Amino acid sequence: MNPLDLVKLTSLMELTDGRPEITVGLIDGPVITNHPDLAGENIRVIPGSMGSICIKASSAACMYGTFVAGILCGRRSSVAPAICPNCTLLVRPIFAETTPWNEEMPGATPEELAAAILDCIEAGAHALNLSVALVQPSSKGEQKLEQALDYAVRRGVIIVAAAGNQGTIGSSAITRHPWVIPVAACDLQSRPINSSNLGNSIGRRGLSAPGDGITSLGAEEGKSLTLGGTSAAAPFVTGAIALLWSEFSSATTAEVKFAVTQAYAKSELRSSRLC
Repeated sequence: MNPLDLVKLTSLMELTDGRPEITVGLIDGPVITNHPDLAGENIRVIPGSMGSICIKASSAACMYGTFVAGILCGRRSSVAPAICPNCTLLVRPIFAETTPWNEEMPGATPEELAAAILDCIEAGAHALNLSVALVQPSSKGEQKLEQALDYAVRRGVIIVAAAGNQGTIGSSAITRHPWVIPVAACDLQSRPINSSNLGNSIGRRGLSAPGDGITSLGAEEGKSLTLGGTSAAAPFVTGAIALLWSEFSSATTAEVKFAVTQAYAKSELRSSRLC
């Protein structure tokens, strides 16, 4: 089964390719913005402390960033899911290109993530995609992160976060924030994959999305990359949000968030139903 069919995105994608006015913030590794299968004219980059461009295409950070970018805004003719190619992608790199490839999910400190979130909000993002694990947690750092997430609430910016790939029951400072939509990963039979984290916050207000054997863009031209986990699942939700906002331009933040998270509720935006 096509992962897009599993989450009922195919019919919505037939209605719209997205609109440039809808901006998605990608907080991840750097992206090869001149990749021929990316809609490069719709990509903006906010330089972070990790740099703004891929220096080494074979680095894990560059591969992760380009892979997720392909799910969100690859060209529809590419191997990637390419959910909203006409939306604006705001890339805010947060992972160093020295990140080991064998990490299940690249990490950042709460302070680094908080700064990236604020940068994207100030740059006009409507939704943020977070596929990041927290490292070096501290009470001060997590307080800054909570303040950044609270600011997203006030600005009406929807935040989608990968639940994590440790196969544990629990939450993090990201996923337990009431505004965040945590995303678990499922296989093509809609069953949670073994490595996906689960927990109370995920069960109450989270979603699951395809995260098993997802193919998207590789960092090298002409090469695809197949990955799994919640990092691959999260952009399916973020992409759905961007498409909904593109098709229903008068919808409020609350309406779009409700349409995505309340999958079985009666809503005129029911096309956002996820697995």
